[in-house]
Amino acid sequence: MKGRNMSRWRDPATDPRQEKKTNLITPQGYARMEGLLNHLARERRPELSRKTGEAAAQGDRSENADYTYNKRELNKTISRIAYLQKRLDALTVVSRRPDDTSRVFFSAWVTLEDDEGEEMTVRIVGPDETDTRKHWISIDAPLARALLGKELDADINVDAPGGSTHYIITDIDYDGPDA
Repeated sequence: MKGRNMSRWRDPATDPRQEKKTNLITPQGYARMEGLLNHLARERRPELSRKTGEAAAQGDRSENADYTYNKRELNKTISRIAYLQKRLDALTVVSRRPDDTSRVFFSAWVTLEDDEGEEMTVRIVGPDETDTRKHWISIDAPLARALLGKELDADINVDAPGGSTHYIITDIDYDGPDA
């Protein structure tokens, strides 16, 4: 099987090839991860166990594509459940607003303006709840690290693979952009 990319899912918390994650999460992020764990453990795993058993009952497992597929999916699901259980135990839920809301801290929505006058709003969240479509960035990301502790109107320079970018903080909010 040369030339074929045969990688498997690895637990980022124990994989020495990956950086350590910050163990912070918002209450909403924790609830989403808990919901996923419950879905996988209570619905997906039993369903896959049933399907694997039905496929195994059909005879020769070596040539049974249903059995092979369902067994692989079951093993992936069991691995993901174990990871989520371990990760949820390691996380610290940050539900309190910081005392100084004039500075950027975890869970803040921060509006930035670049040199061309373009604005973007990002939210600083834990690495387990990042979402590029929502502009939720990990607290471990270079932009978030540059923002932490800064005040309104602060100048920020962020080194990224595409080069250095300059921003000015135009708003800091802890209630969200829609509040």
